[in-house]
Amino acid sequence: MCRTLFLVRHCAATGQAPDAPLTPSGELQAQALAQCLLGERIERIVSSPFVRAVHSVQPLADRLGLSVETDARLSERVLSGHAREDWRERLSESFVDFDLCLPGGESSRVAMTRGVSVLHEVLDRPQRTVIMTHGNLLTLLLHYFDGTAGFEHWQALRNPDVYRLDLTDQGSQVRRISIS
Repeated sequence: MCRTLFLVRHCAATGQAPDAPLTPSGELQAQALAQCLLGERIERIVSSPFVRAVHSVQPLADRLGLSVETDARLSERVLSGHAREDWRERLSESFVDFDLCLPGGESSRVAMTRGVSVLHEVLDRPQRTVIMTHGNLLTLLLHYFDGTAGFEHWQALRNPDVYRLDLTDQGSQVRRISIS
């Protein structure tokens, strides 16, 4: 039996706060994302509750007549509880040391575990599902399934990025989908 998930990073937003809306170009990206996924027989949409994530997937939900289910476990990883000038260096380190946990933040391992818990629940139902999340958590989810995604992968992500994950009894296959 094959299960298919579409792991998606949100469209361009005005900032990182949970209530940051999409930019005008992000709104256009959301329409292009909907068009890209329209023919994929999507049956369910689960999203981070952050505004930029929900708004990124809402055009697809509207076209398909689906609701957007939100799950806080798909929220972006918190690297640190405080703004840091060295955040990129520390983020890079967190992809090497999955247990590195800065004050007020969460480790890569903890964030990946909470994200993967959503995927396992979704996979219990035989539905083609879109999982809308954020760049850092998306990279950790991809790492969980292919073992290679890391800081360089995170740096190369765009808004939005889509990965199709096919899981069979023989294993998993991840491939990037181009949004035209």
